[in-house]
Amino acid sequence: MIKRINLRKSNVARSKTIRDINRQIILNYIREEGPISRADIARVTALQRSTISLIVDELSELGLVQESYGESSGGRPPRLLSLKTAEAISIGIDLGKKDTIVGTCDLSGRLLEHKEFPTSSNAAKTIDRIIETANYFIERNNGSIEGIGLSVPGLVEAWDGKLVKIPHLEWHEPDLAKKIQDATGLQVRMENDTNAVALAELWLGRPEISNVRDFIVVFIHKGIGTGVVFDGQIYRGKDGVAGEFGHMTIGQNAPIKCSGGNDDCWEAFASERAAMARYLENAGESAKKDLDFNQLINLAQNDDSHAIKALKDTAKYIGLGISNLIQGLSPELTIVAGSIVKAWPLVSEEIIEAADAGLCQGFPAVKVMPSTLGKYPSLMGAFSLVLADKFSSISTG
Repeated sequence: MIKRINLRKSNVARSKTIRDINRQIILNYIREEGPISRADIARVTALQRSTISLIVDELSELGLVQESYGESSGGRPPRLLSLKTAEAISIGIDLGKKDTIVGTCDLSGRLLEHKEFPTSSNAAKTIDRIIETANYFIERNNGSIEGIGLSVPGLVEAWDGKLVKIPHLEWHEPDLAKKIQDATGLQVRMENDTNAVALAELWLGRPEISNVRDFIVVFIHKGIGTGVVFDGQIYRGKDGVAGEFGHMTIGQNAPIKCSGGNDDCWEAFASERAAMARYLENAGESAKKDLDFNQLINLAQNDDSHAIKALKDTAKYIGLGISNLIQGLSPELTIVAGSIVKAWPLVSEEIIEAADAGLCQGFPAVKVMPSTLGKYPSLMGAFSLVLADKFSSISTG
């Protein structure tokens, strides 16, 4: 279906525009399919070999691609193109409600180094630690860092906007990104953590996710966040605050209250805190005190019946909420992210069955899968804020 052109924001396609588009296409083929030959790129893009060689030379001068020789099948060995991943290119900051992680990645999104420290309720203390760590990585990498991505567990007005609110942290830091930018001298891209995870799945996830054009990410943590991807783009809505489905009503008398003080919303039934509350109620006096959610998962994996029941009961409510999202938005795929993914063999059946049971008869089948981003999905999301911008807007001037 042809998209309607916004005439107020449209630009006429000139030769430079076409060249930049072709450059993006070639760079992204190298990113996704590399090592790949010029001949293979020509075959799939129908671009002339001379055009491809010219663009590859430009990308090489920019330090984005490198060339190597493949195995020979009898003749001259093929020259193969791949991303140049010898140095760090981005800093990612995952500002979590409990811990903050600052790390570096190369052009492919591969995590190179990271440091982790507790997130303080004192905003200034945590910001100073973030800046100190970011400047350490900048100095350590001798000028190769090009930008900083900042993932935050709260409302962000827009891509470069102000921080509106962080539930569960009593912070009022609308100029958080600017403070880090001023102190490091690098551009800072800030985004809500779940939108950042969705962007990372789109750009850095495995092909079964990155090749999908319409999907939803459900990020389970102390609250619940949702990131919506339509036609390969993050849907942010007005002022960038779309996707707050964690506060939709799904029942009454939940085991906890949400960050807004209600006991009837999805967050109150299906978050990590809800699972912890169920475990404490189930286990009674035998409950292990001062557990965190990862320790609850460890208990369940070691056959603790109270922990297993708490996770499975929570999973049913995760699935119930997902069924509402599927009926309202009809995504091709729903992705579950967060520490709950570590317990996927224990909870996947309950999540999928509850999601399927909540759908109206005749609705398309539910497809739910765990995140493919590994141990640090929010940090990968922070990296993607820099990398996605780079891969989608390459220009040599």
